[in-house]
This record gives sequence, C-alpha cells and structure tokens, in this order.
Amino acid sequence: MMSKRNHFAPRARKEGLVIQRLADEVLVYDQERFKAHCLNRTAALVWKHCDGRKTAGAIAQALEKDAGTPVGEDLVWLALDQLAKSRLLTERTIPVSGTGISRREVIRRVGIAAAIALPVVTSIVAPKAANAINCRASGQACTSSAQCCSGVCTGAPSGTCA
Repeated sequence: MMSKRNHFAPRARKEGLVIQRLADEVLVYDQERFKAHCLNRTAALVWKHCDGRKTAGAIAQALEKDAGTPVGEDLVWLALDQLAKSRLLTERTIPVSGTGISRREVIRRVGIAAAIALPVVTSIVAPKAANAINCRASGQACTSSAQCCSGVCTGAPSGTCA
C-alpha cells in the first residue's frame, strides 16, 4: 500500500516573493512575512523542481541529472521539510510525520563526502523599508534631537547632529 508521502507532489510558492538567483544559491524575499531566505544550491534545485507534478522520488531523479551524482530521496525530503517550514511551498505542511528523517540521519545515509551538499535554507526577518530606522549622522542638519542617531541636535530648530 502506497502512503500519502509517495504521492505528494509539492508546489513551490511564487506569489508574494521576490526571487534573485545567484551563482550557487537563490535569495527569496517573502513580502507577506517580511523574511529573507537564502537557499543553498541543493535546496534551490529541489525548490526549482517543486512544480506540483513531481513527487520526491521524481525530484531526486531530476537532481541526479542536474548534479550528475546519485541523490537519495531522503535528501529531497529534508529539503522539502525546510522549504515548508520557511513557507516557500504552497502547502503548509508536508507528509513526513513518522518518517524520523533528521539531518543527522541523512548525513549518515548519504555520507559526509557526498558530491551534493545537504540542503540548507537560512532565514532572517527583514522589516519593511518604512519600518527601518532612519537617522542623521553627526554633523548633518537637524531640526530636532529625534532626527539624530546620537539623539542630540545642537542649536535646534536649525542645528546639527552631535
């Protein structure tokens, strides 16, 4: 009997994202959650193949073609788990419960000297530009202390920041 996991075909989220492809990684800014994500080459390849038609097995085969080396399905599931937690898939959760796949287990199965790196998604909170603090440096014109990074405007209302 095939499990739901064997039929799961993840779809990469595209709405509300700004995507910048670099040489070996992909930067993704989530405009809805104000988070920036950096996908290493492996995570980016998995995400690229999340078209809603390919299962984890098919994605592993596609990665084998792209990387020119055998890729286990466990590696794909690890990447899918990270992508789902970062909300970069259209599905909020993926059917991996009970599989017990951990990063440590994947390393053990794949081997430390694998030709393809483990998938990594690194995320940071990035506030809206309007929420970023703007202040004036020392020596710049000011009309109040609130405008100065130092918090001191000498000679207000037409002074300079200390």
